[in-house]
Amino acid sequence: MKRPTIADVARRAGVSKGAVSYALNGQPGVSEATRQRILAIAAEIGFSPSSAARALSGATARAIGLILARPAQTLGIEPFFMELISGVEAELSARSYALTLQVVADTSAEIAVYRRWWGERRVDGVLVCDLRVADQRVPVLEELGLPAVVIGGPADTGRLASVWSNDAAALDETVEYLYALGHRRIARVGGLPDLLHTAIRTRAFTEVCQRLGLAESIVTSSDYTGEEGARATRRLLSSRLRPTAVIYDNDVMAIAGLSVAQEMGLAVPADLSIVAWDDSPLCRLVHPPLTAVGRDIPAYGGHAARQLLQAIEGGAAPTGLQDETAHLTPRGSTGPPPAGEQRSG
Repeated sequence: MKRPTIADVARRAGVSKGAVSYALNGQPGVSEATRQRILAIAAEIGFSPSSAARALSGATARAIGLILARPAQTLGIEPFFMELISGVEAELSARSYALTLQVVADTSAEIAVYRRWWGERRVDGVLVCDLRVADQRVPVLEELGLPAVVIGGPADTGRLASVWSNDAAALDETVEYLYALGHRRIARVGGLPDLLHTAIRTRAFTEVCQRLGLAESIVTSSDYTGEEGARATRRLLSSRLRPTAVIYDNDVMAIAGLSVAQEMGLAVPADLSIVAWDDSPLCRLVHPPLTAVGRDIPAYGGHAARQLLQAIEGGAAPTGLQDETAHLTPRGSTGPPPAGEQRSG
C-alpha cells in the first residue's frame, strides 16, 4: 500500500497542496471549515507533515514499535513482558535501534496506532503480541506493508513472519507429570480466552485429559492478574469435587492460588499441587517454591527482534520460526495427591 502524500490529501479535499500545508501547520490562508476538513482527511489516510519530510529524505526511524492492548498495570505485574522486552532491547541496542512502546485500550486503538506510525514513519517495523484467533491486526499490517513479526502462532499469522513456541507439547508434559504422580482431578486456570495461545493450551489440555481418562478435569478463564487468579482458585477449591492439582497460565496467578490454598487451610503440596507458567524468579521466592513451565523468555524476545531487523534491512526472514519449547521444572509445590484421592490406571 502506497504511503499517503500531501498531494493525496489535496486531491481528496479538492484544494491545492499549499492549502493543505497551511491547514496542517496552523497558518492563515484557509477557512476554519476547510482546515477541519483537511485535518480529518489527513487523519483518515494516515498522513502527517513529518511523513513527507521523512519520505523526501529517505531516512529511517531506527526504531521498532510494540503495542500492548492491555491495562498499563500489566507491565508492572506481568514478569513475562518485562523479560520479553529485556531480550528485545538487548538485540536492538546492539544495532542502535530504539523501542517505541505504547499501551492502548483495545485492538481498534492498536490498529489506529499502526496506521499513524506507518503514515508518520515513526517506526521501521513492529512486533505483534497477544495473537488472537482470526486476528484483525494481521490483514491490516499486510495491507500497510509495515514489516512485522508476530510473537506467537504458528496459525493465524497470515503472510507475516512469526516466532512461536509449542505450548501444546509443554501442556502435555505437565499433565502427564501430574498424572504420573497420581492426580486424577486436574484443573487449569487459563488466560484471556480470545488469545490464540490460550486456545492452543485449552485444546491441548482437553485432549491430553481425554487421552488419560481424566473426565473430572476443569478449565476456567482469568485475566492474568493475581486478583482474578485468586477468585478462580477459590471457586475451584470450594467446589464439591475439588481438584488435587491446578495448572496456572502465569506465575502471578499461581502465586495468588498458593496464597488462597493456604488461606483455606490446605497444605501445598500435601493437599493441593500447583504448577505455574513462565517460571520467573518469583516462582523461586515463595514457599514452597513453585513447579513451573518455563523457557528463556529474553532469548525469545531477542529472536523476534533479530527476525524483524532482518526483514527491515531487506533480508529474507523466515516466515515462521519455531523457538525453544517450554519445559517443566519440578519443585516443592507438586507431589502425590492426598492418600484418599490417589487412583491407579
